[in-house]
Amino acid sequence: MPTPPNYEADATLAQTLPELSAALASGALTSRDLTAAYLARIEAVDRAGPRLQSIIALNPNALTQAEASDARRAAGQALGPLDGIPILLKDNIETLDPVPTTAGSLALKDNLTGRDSPLAAGLRAQGAVILGKTNLSQWANFRSNNSISGWSSVGGQVRNPHMLDRSPCGSSSGTGAAIAASLAAAGVGTETNGSIICPANVNGLVGFKPTVGRIPQQGIVPISPSQDTAGPMTKTVTGAALLMDAMDAGETGYAAALSTEALKGKRIGVLRAVVGSNQDIITRFNGSVSILRSLGAEIVEIEKYSVPGDFWAATLLVLQYEFKDSLNTYLAAAPPAVKTRTLADVIAFNIEHADTELSLFNQDLFEASDALGPLTDEAYTNALAIVQNATRAEGIDRLLTEYSLDAIVAPSGPLAPRVDPINGDVWPEWAGAGFLAAVSGYPHLTVPMGEVHGVPLGFSFLGGRDTDAAILAYGYAYEQATRLRPDPKYLQTAEDRPEIAAATLR
Repeated sequence: MPTPPNYEADATLAQTLPELSAALASGALTSRDLTAAYLARIEAVDRAGPRLQSIIALNPNALTQAEASDARRAAGQALGPLDGIPILLKDNIETLDPVPTTAGSLALKDNLTGRDSPLAAGLRAQGAVILGKTNLSQWANFRSNNSISGWSSVGGQVRNPHMLDRSPCGSSSGTGAAIAASLAAAGVGTETNGSIICPANVNGLVGFKPTVGRIPQQGIVPISPSQDTAGPMTKTVTGAALLMDAMDAGETGYAAALSTEALKGKRIGVLRAVVGSNQDIITRFNGSVSILRSLGAEIVEIEKYSVPGDFWAATLLVLQYEFKDSLNTYLAAAPPAVKTRTLADVIAFNIEHADTELSLFNQDLFEASDALGPLTDEAYTNALAIVQNATRAEGIDRLLTEYSLDAIVAPSGPLAPRVDPINGDVWPEWAGAGFLAAVSGYPHLTVPMGEVHGVPLGFSFLGGRDTDAAILAYGYAYEQATRLRPDPKYLQTAEDRPEIAAATLR
């Protein structure tokens, strides 16, 4: 059997954001050299080689930005720890660079706004190099109930660098795959319900979904104002905290608050009701809970939790109402070159370009959303009250109060299934409670807790509104005690694992 090609990153690019920041500060590395090395690796790994297709577009000004950073450092005028650090942004986030913001759709191929979203401006103010835009599940995975995570008509199908036939999850699939594959020092994704946590989980990364509103949402193609937020996707909790320091317009000090002692004396609730039945996940999750106990946390078991019977239908209805309203507002203010000015226009565009836009699945969510009325409809206001009450007053808030908890832990999700362009996403039994944090708008952090046969999985920390810094600190203490982040091996399939080949091949 021939030796498979080795796509693993070299010693420099394999480093974490804090390590790269230190190297830039010491003069051991220049931003230009680092940026050029990432661009070469993107060509070798994303465009060729395993062809991850995680990046939609590169910023033609990236090297110029890197050179400006080097000049600032040489003059002793570095803007902060992110100065000269190449960062990738999901392609629903606007920047002033000459790169369109497409949300993965050809309908927005001319969406060159010439402006920074507030989060991009925050990163730029600290000297970060905007390296480019990442691929995503088209329209942030809100076009069809039969969608394929990581597919867009602009970028094609994102591949998971750990196992290329496994789902990269979505919708921030490109950010997850790119950062895991060391194509940039850090990335930014967005989440409405699981779109940061799930791709971080299956790509072996730290992913942080902050409290909704912490990071301004202007300049981001929307789905749901009540749930949408951007957030960092990085190799380490420190890297995520550094990005939060730049992107949170109202607060800094996330990185400074990290401590290996953060869990000492804290009451941590273990949400057993959502752990699922996969024994591999249960074993690793139980091991992680034991680590928390060893770090001084008091563990509180929560055996039961459920949502009301009308919850899931109400969550979808809220998203459909808010998507139509917020997307129509966004498109109405788009540059004149964008010809789709409403959701109805996008639906018509997709029908006209069905060979590219509708080649793999339909647009039933678009159509259902467009049929709805305004946000003053009683159906919307009732549904919003149901889901927010179930996840806030009767959800995370109640659990924290009833059990006197500082945080809640759970698995971050199931193990990634194979990409299935025939059936769409086909996920195993779900593990985790990400929906609680997503619908409530509360913070949620996933930290790697190892892998199963080469497929990564994560450990989640959830907290109350505006406990973002504390949640990051708890995750940091866990991360420093475990260091379970797996590096990708670029396997074609699970059968490339020796133990699986031994069991399946005769």
